[in-house]
Amino acid sequence: MTLTISIITVCRNSETTIRDTINSVLSQDYSEIEYIIVDGGSTDATLDIIREYGDEISLVISERDDGIYDGMNKGIRASSGDLIGFLNSDDFYASSSVLKIVVQAFKNLSLMACYADLCYVDAQDTSKIVRYWKSSQFVPGVFLDGWCPPHPTFFVRREVYQKYGNFDLGFRIAADVELMIRFLEHFSIPVVYIPKIFVLMRMGGETNKNLKNIFWQNIEIWNALKQHDLSPSFFRFALGKLLSRSKQFVSRPRI
Repeated sequence: MTLTISIITVCRNSETTIRDTINSVLSQDYSEIEYIIVDGGSTDATLDIIREYGDEISLVISERDDGIYDGMNKGIRASSGDLIGFLNSDDFYASSSVLKIVVQAFKNLSLMACYADLCYVDAQDTSKIVRYWKSSQFVPGVFLDGWCPPHPTFFVRREVYQKYGNFDLGFRIAADVELMIRFLEHFSIPVVYIPKIFVLMRMGGETNKNLKNIFWQNIEIWNALKQHDLSPSFFRFALGKLLSRSKQFVSRPRI
């Protein structure tokens, strides 16, 4: 059976980066892709760039939204693929074989989700790696250590969203982390870690652009842990975060 994979990009005023994102999706060597772009009402040239690609993009939605996670939920509702993944408008895939690798993993019919590694790159020189987010296999309770998979590398079967829900808009800056806690910790869906770099992310994204956002993201993650009946320890969570973040700046991938 051939699996269709829906890739959803949410954007707003992304004229400087959206072309790289689109090209990285369209250059994948897997053909059964439904590509959906959800634009939050851009006022720059973003939509003009998107229109250049014509029917190579399956669907474009452009309207005001209630933030990035509202846009992601719109994309989920509009999609029809067997698998769903997200690629932010300043990110791009590390190679043309990423989606083929994802689909290959899902040939295991019991698998409900997968994720991989991510590299943060310099916003101007994308060949320069700034941070290497090397993940690891999920173990129940590991979110209490500040662990989390890189969300742009997280692919899930459609039926998981249908059964367990979309992004919770009550979380303004960490709804992606809450969703992964819900799927992996609370509902224990079968998941596998693929030790490959899937995504390159430009530095300067919304969550990590300043200390205030980082602070509030961690507050929301703490609340998500408690919401899903986990009992976070401040020392354990803070130490885990510190160690994992520090390692990301020191370690480098083998190319």
